Amino acid sequence: MQVLTLLVLCVAAVAGAGIRSSPQRIWGGNPTSIERYPFLAALMDTDRHWHYWQTCTGAIINDRAVLTIAHCTSNERLHAWRIRVGTNNGNYAGVVHVISRHIAHPLFSSKTLEHNIAVLHVATPFTFNNKVGPVMAIAGPNYNVPDNENVLAVGWGWGDGCNLSLDTSNSYDDRLQSSANNRRFGEVMREVPLLAISQETCRNTYAPFGITVTDNMICAGWPAGTDLNSRGHCAEDFGAPLLHNQVIIGVFAFRQGISEPEYQSVHTRVSNYTSWINDNA
Repeated sequence: MQVLTLLVLCVAAVAGAGIRSSPQRIWGGNPTSIERYPFLAALMDTDRHWHYWQTCTGAIINDRAVLTIAHCTSNERLHAWRIRVGTNNGNYAGVVHVISRHIAHPLFSSKTLEHNIAVLHVATPFTFNNKVGPVMAIAGPNYNVPDNENVLAVGWGWGDGCNLSLDTSNSYDDRLQSSANNRRFGEVMREVPLLAISQETCRNTYAPFGITVTDNMICAGWPAGTDLNSRGHCAEDFGAPLLHNQVIIGVFAFRQGISEPEYQSVHTRVSNYTSWINDNA
């Protein structure tokens, strides 16, 4: 196995913004703390009244950059987004940063969900402490996770289910917005143990939806028929890290629904983008 260990660069901080909060999110698992995962970052969108709420998730990779997925933010609405770090709650406390740059993978497709990865830069560098810091490592180009290996999902997630439609007749942004209409907001950061699911199993699961699970994706979940198979990342966890031995191996991209536990969560495979991440972080 190979990992790219990220440099730790400490500098100054930034101030807060408006908020909105409410009940719990990531599906299943156990409560955890920001001290355990100081790299976890809440990506916040706003409405016309400039109330911010956590809509996606990311991981700090150095003192100015956060790793997430491409479909959450865009350059056109970058002014409407913020990044909150250093708190157990995605919707209040901690430190809020303005986003200065959104770098999506140039080959990202909202129709195929391929190359769904992005790096966000903050206007003012993160100040590192016991609640804010970079991930230990991201997966290097030869990092391989065997099928059925233990992995870990971390985030805030959704409380009552996440039926994100994967109807590819609409853009992924439209499907995300449809899913968001009934969103509830998370209070407690959670960690969920999962298993790495084989590519063949995951491809067969999503083929009926016209979704091709490629080698640029990695799947996680539990085998069907167990009482654990509805656990995992959900809607506001888009972009949240999937960990293997504290190494980020994936960023959460999509899942068909919590109410249908046979569907695994699908992540962008970080090891296929190591050089791109390093060049843009």
